[in-house]
Amino acid sequence: MTTILVTGGTGTLGRHLTERLRAAGHEVRVLSRHAQPYAVDLREGGSGLDAAVTGVDTVVHCATSPRGGDEKAARNLVAAARRAGVGHLVYISIVGVDRVPYGYYTSKLAVERLIEDSGIGWTVLRATQFHDLVLTVLQGLAKLPIMLLPARVKDQPVDVTEVADRLAELAQGAPAGRVDDMGGPEVRTFDSLARAYLKATGRRRAVVKVPLRGAAYRAFREGLHLAPEHAVGKGTFDEFLAKRAGARVVRR
Repeated sequence: MTTILVTGGTGTLGRHLTERLRAAGHEVRVLSRHAQPYAVDLREGGSGLDAAVTGVDTVVHCATSPRGGDEKAARNLVAAARRAGVGHLVYISIVGVDRVPYGYYTSKLAVERLIEDSGIGWTVLRATQFHDLVLTVLQGLAKLPIMLLPARVKDQPVDVTEVADRLAELAQGAPAGRVDDMGGPEVRTFDSLARAYLKATGRRRAVVKVPLRGAAYRAFREGLHLAPEHAVGKGTFDEFLAKRAGARVVRR
């Protein structure tokens, strides 16, 4: 068994990944800003990061922030991994980061490049959006009496536990480079996802589709963030909602 460091190990994906790696018998270290004993802000780096990677065979980099700083964090992580002699660096990215001119996607692509050029054996998996993220977006949109949705946009949400399964498999294997993308089982309009959410939560909202402008919107409208040829996920968004509706989705 090996020693594996999971950055962002307390997050939506990281928690599930950590559970799977430990169940497989590996020693797993969880790195996040607040998780002891490896409470580290990757954007700052320092001795705490060096201690976290010392003696580690594989690093799975799940930590990310839409508010920025991912590239700086990756540079610090790569430098520390080099110093520690880490043999395998695994990164979870997003389908379409090389095709959609959206700031967060551009940053994720830059991190991919840093990892590929690190001199460390690497694996990159791109996945479509998690069910959890789509739910969070819809919950925010439903706070108003009218749900305003981007017109003619589709999504292909995937269950985070299935991504964790795949990432755990990759982390336990040899460096594989860029592996096949991982998409959810269904490509659906954002409108249909919103209506499924409203039905599952018993809410009533008028749904209005709004055309937007800009290169990023055009790319999303063209489906450049989708992977219909890699629809390998099993759990659907409706099944995800059914599990959440009784216990965790708050009715409003």
